[in-house]
Amino acid sequence: MLSDQYAPGKVARLGRNTMKRGHLIALATVLCATSFTVPLTVAAVASAQAVYKTPMTSFGQPDIGGNWTNASMTPETRPASLGDRAVYTPEEVKKLEHKVVEEQAQDAKPTDPNAPPPTKGGDAPPPGTRPEFAAAGGAVGGYNYGWLDPGAYVMRVNGEPRTSIITAPGGKAPPFKPGVTPPDYRAMFRDVYDNPENRSLGERCVMGFGRNAGPPMLANGFYNNDYQIVQSPNAVAIRVEMVHDVRIIRLNSTHRSDGVRPWMGDSIGHWEGKTLVVETTNIPAGQAYHGSWKDLTVIERFTRVGPDRLLYQFTIHDPTMWAADWGGEYEFHPLKGEIYEYACHEGNYALRNILAGARAKEKETATTPAAAPAKAGAK
Repeated sequence: MLSDQYAPGKVARLGRNTMKRGHLIALATVLCATSFTVPLTVAAVASAQAVYKTPMTSFGQPDIGGNWTNASMTPETRPASLGDRAVYTPEEVKKLEHKVVEEQAQDAKPTDPNAPPPTKGGDAPPPGTRPEFAAAGGAVGGYNYGWLDPGAYVMRVNGEPRTSIITAPGGKAPPFKPGVTPPDYRAMFRDVYDNPENRSLGERCVMGFGRNAGPPMLANGFYNNDYQIVQSPNAVAIRVEMVHDVRIIRLNSTHRSDGVRPWMGDSIGHWEGKTLVVETTNIPAGQAYHGSWKDLTVIERFTRVGPDRLLYQFTIHDPTMWAADWGGEYEFHPLKGEIYEYACHEGNYALRNILAGARAKEKETATTPAAAPAKAGAK
């Protein structure tokens, strides 16, 4: 399976992030002639993997370095309608992947310069629009396909087209242990207009939205699901395109004991044969995964299983929340390009306007006369 980084959405994204539209035109001219490789069958993948010899670095480590992408159509959590089915049928795969072609073709149509402005609140996205696309804002400053790179293929693992990244029963996080109180996600949205630091990490460009940086590392369903892995004898660095994150994995080390919880947690790793095993603890509350953070340990495994396939597996361990460990897996594929700057910034006018609007609302509320109390016995 070839990475979808040459899809039209990727071409436009490269232009947006680098702000070099001349380069965008040149890239589009070349990439329009690029053909996609049909994903291999399960049998073909198994045969290729049996004879594959993992390349080694000059200092003797299995080579997992390079530019990779995990963009795909496979969601983290399996759609409820699929029940316990972990693998799509060939017919389902064909239908899903053909839908991307149709979406791209529809979105490539020229914009009508005489079209009326969007209605107040935004025009509703067309029927059948992916939920994550609809959530991007419809026709009110949202994203059309020219700015998106969600993935054009169903994710394969060993050639199997998976219905979810999570491999636990039902393709979803298991229920909490009896007596564990579910996290109150609504609390995240309380008092978010009080000051800039109460706004989300992604909005403030402190960290990428979604879980691109991890751990676990998961695609966000929109764009910039790209990574660069760099190895040295004593550390592995994972550079994440979404925003600007770089995770440093110290090899053959021990966890910090000072109680500090850095962004992306504290990662240490070691090699088990051709697999890099990474253990991360000290994850901050702002990067909780399914409500877990304080006692969360994430185990990740990176294994080069083919010249164009890097198997990624993760295990979630938090005995205070779940009775047993659980996790997921997918395969990275080569990014046929470079990691570019994500031109995100914190001091944007939208943030100022959001806070100014909240102050205006507070002033309005404070000056509104309170209703007179009802008199005793009044009807």
